This record gives sequence, structure tokens and C-alpha cells, in this order.
Amino acid sequence: MNKKAISLLLNLTFISVVLLFFLDSLTDFDIKNQFIKSFVYFGILILTPVVLLWNFRVIKEKKWQKAGRFVPVFVLGALLFMEPLRFFSASRSWKTQIIILQDKHSSTHKIEFQLQDMGARGYNKRTVEVQYLTDFFMIAHPVARNFVADENWLKIDKVVNELNLK
Repeated sequence: MNKKAISLLLNLTFISVVLLFFLDSLTDFDIKNQFIKSFVYFGILILTPVVLLWNFRVIKEKKWQKAGRFVPVFVLGALLFMEPLRFFSASRSWKTQIIILQDKHSSTHKIEFQLQDMGARGYNKRTVEVQYLTDFFMIAHPVARNFVADENWLKIDKVVNELNLK
């Protein structure tokens, strides 16, 4: 494999990881699969300096030098301003414990009670309205405390227990 192919593969992987990271951390988009979420969060820590150093050494064309250096420097700056504890807690995926309601017209649209395992710090809890895009990705909106289900919702109360709690 030549340097150009390695550069393309490395930079495309980095851009994909950065896009998934910012989607997950700044929007309602959530990565449900723990392997993918860990790959994205820890990949950004590893790939940022690797891509920056690679691009400094390999990219010789003037028009690509700025782009090849700007994105990793921007991401590095954003990581420096992010709280480390918040970063590592965000790297854990939310697991469904109870499916409370399900949309009558869509099996992928649900209201769920979810937990996030924080290790020795216990569990984060949330009740959210989720729309599953795939088994790995979902869009989750917080449910208001005064939420009242209308006729479009079917009460399920199905215990899923994805964390396998006793």
C-alpha cells in the first residue's frame, strides 16, 4: 500500500469517527452498540494525534495541507476543552431496561427507561422517546414528566434488562 492510499484510508476513517463523535455528543443521535461507541470515543483520542502527525509528514500538496492539518487541530482543541470525566462517561452506551410504550404504527418508535452503567459511580437513568434507525443507532429525546400517552401508543411495560441486572 502506498502513502497516498494510506493517507486516504486514515483520513476517511478519522473523518467518519469525528462525525459520529460530534453527532453522538452534540445531538439527540445515540450510538447504541458499545463496541462502536468505544471505537468512536477512544478512536478519536488515538486517531487525532496520529492523523495530525501523518498529515504533517506526508501531505505535500499545498491545497490539502491546510485541510489535513485544520481538522485534527480543531478536534484536538475541542477535546482539550471537554471535561475528561464527562468524556469517559459519555463513552458508555445507554441500555434499555424497560420498554414502556410502543407506537402502534411503528415498531421502531418507543418510549423506554434506560440505564447507563457508570462503573463504581452507579447508573445514570433516563426515560426517553426513541426512534431506532438500526440496531446500532437511535435518536433519543427526553420524555417530559407530564407526558400523557394518546391513542397512538400501546402500553407494553416489557422488561428487557440489557444490563442483566438482578
